[in-house]
Amino acid sequence: MQLEHFLTPERTFCGVASTSKKRLLEDLAQIISDDVPALNAQEIYTHLLNRERLGSTGIGFGVAIPHCRVSNCSSIVGALITLNEPVGFESVDDQPVDILFALVAPEEGHDEHLKALSSIAERLNTPAYRERLRSSKDAQELFKNAIEFNAP
Repeated sequence: MQLEHFLTPERTFCGVASTSKKRLLEDLAQIISDDVPALNAQEIYTHLLNRERLGSTGIGFGVAIPHCRVSNCSSIVGALITLNEPVGFESVDDQPVDILFALVAPEEGHDEHLKALSSIAERLNTPAYRERLRSSKDAQELFKNAIEFNAP
């Protein structure tokens, strides 16, 4: 699945400063809502937070993929941020997170949601991909590096 189908430059941020996992989830919800006005930031945040309560979406290697489904979402929406300082995220390897790729999917879009999640996880599990994202100097370069990478 191609990232440009659900990630846009407007939802890509490089070198974000944040202090906590909850604040990051709020920021991601707001980023998505600002670009897709049909989606409510508070609703997204609540769903992301509820998903985290089931278990951390920190997959290791400094990466998290917070995700949820919301009722008024018509297609998968993604947001990508890198942090200037890692934040604790209760990840599976107990390492703080500095790359977050959030996904919001339609409530009924189970298969599409899983395909997008799998595609992102596969990329983010590749060391060279993580390095490309971390070495990005600004949001434009981050977006380009995110979508143009071809895993070996």
